[in-house]
Amino acid sequence: MLAYIFVNTEPGKLWKVAELARKIDGVKTAHAVTGRFDVVVFGNFPKVDDVRKTIEKIHSIDGVIRTQTSIVIPPRLDSEV
Repeated sequence: MLAYIFVNTEPGKLWKVAELARKIDGVKTAHAVTGRFDVVVFGNFPKVDDVRKTIEKIHSIDGVIRTQTSIVIPPRLDSEV
């Protein structure tokens, strides 16, 4: 299960949040970004409960204010699009 976790941080904390998020199991990348969010985390998880646990770990990082998660929808198997 692939998921993007968008993170808002306190001012000046985005680099440290991205660095620490990259160390969490299942997280493939974490980047400081411009725009509505400060950090975007991308991960690959065996099941939805692992996504929940990762979000909890991200929330425990100093400087994290809130997150918003988007789980990737797999491609359709039928030929209708």
